[in-house]
Amino acid sequence: MSNNRVNNPVDFENALKIGRPPNIVKLFPNSKALIVSGKFIDRAMIAKGNAIAIAANGRNYFVIRGALKAAQRANAAIIIEIAKSEGGANSYCAVNYWNIARLIDAMCNELNITIPVAVHADHYGIKNDEDIEQAKTEIPTLFEAGLTSIAIDASHMPDDKNLLANIEIAPFVPKWAGLETEVGEIKGKEGLSTVDEALFLIQGLNANNIFPDWIALNNGTTHGIEASDQGIQVGLTVEIHEALAKYNISGAQHGTSGNSSERLREIVNRTGTTKANVATALQMISWGLEVNDYGNAILDKDGEFIKVEGEGVTEKIWSEMLAYAESKGLKAGNYKKLNLPFENRFLGQPKEIKQRMVKRVEKFIYNMLVNVFNAEDTASIVISSILDAGTCDPGPKTKRLEDPDEWTQEKIVKKAKSIITDKGPKGDFDD
Repeated sequence: MSNNRVNNPVDFENALKIGRPPNIVKLFPNSKALIVSGKFIDRAMIAKGNAIAIAANGRNYFVIRGALKAAQRANAAIIIEIAKSEGGANSYCAVNYWNIARLIDAMCNELNITIPVAVHADHYGIKNDEDIEQAKTEIPTLFEAGLTSIAIDASHMPDDKNLLANIEIAPFVPKWAGLETEVGEIKGKEGLSTVDEALFLIQGLNANNIFPDWIALNNGTTHGIEASDQGIQVGLTVEIHEALAKYNISGAQHGTSGNSSERLREIVNRTGTTKANVATALQMISWGLEVNDYGNAILDKDGEFIKVEGEGVTEKIWSEMLAYAESKGLKAGNYKKLNLPFENRFLGQPKEIKQRMVKRVEKFIYNMLVNVFNAEDTASIVISSILDAGTCDPGPKTKRLEDPDEWTQEKIVKKAKSIITDKGPKGDFDD
């Protein structure tokens, strides 16, 4: 197995000419980076069968670089993403919604990356009417900045408001772009999503000619460091995916960092999942912290992180990070807030230190792509699909099946009252 496989150069060049969405062509007219709609990534996983694309949350430069290098080695299509909390207007990372595509494009050209990459706005959170109005202005700017896919996450609101928010915002998302929706706020074992909730959301969207590529669930996962072995409820995921089968929507799995490789393989083999977000694990790995085989940070007896000497950042910078965290009262789960103040310190390290940060991420993601998520060689499938489609937009996977007269605003509000649901405890569960 070669570590530097490339696709047929003629096919790649032809895919480059027709497969890049209009915003990417406008932003990067002379680029050799195959940045594509998230729709193509989803369809490649479906075509391969029992395959999941990694959606790597690029919280820092090193994660993005390592993810691209790993995907190139595996000849795997990949999604690079950043969430609203990570890279929105009030972000805790230097990588954000407006510069992530430029970073990806520059690295692809520098490293001769020839696999397809989608650039995804993860968890574009909508929590109230004010957020909806802001989204109408802000979402177009994300696509102007080079994003090719988005997750509209109004799961923090009641079911009727979640659906109505998705409907109201849909006109601001390009038809060619990958689209993810979400039901059930991510709260771990609390407030698990139900079949009724998922059907309500997808049927209501379908009636309004909105056909998401993915649905994310609260199926028992958590963001950040997994402190228990509760993990993802595979049986619940299977049940919901089966109930949604006729709508041809794939699953998006959030919070994979705290789940064992065995459980993740079960998700690959039993569910309709084609996208898996990996965020916290990659941050910790790039810094040089000790993790288990599936990326969950290992804590010592005092609940502190363990820095592996000679891995990741220098010991000097790690000591500065610890001191900063202590001064700000940051505990383990909030070490993510070290990203923004330390990004330039990371970039100012010697070349060999930066390279080992990237290499550690690359090694982890390559293993996940090839040995856990079965995504190897999906890059070639995307390129073939683009050539077959002859366009940057493969179109929706389904058509309208629901009667729009049954899904007016008034009827949506009425239907929502009969949904079987348990929203779990209130609180700020944002990523």
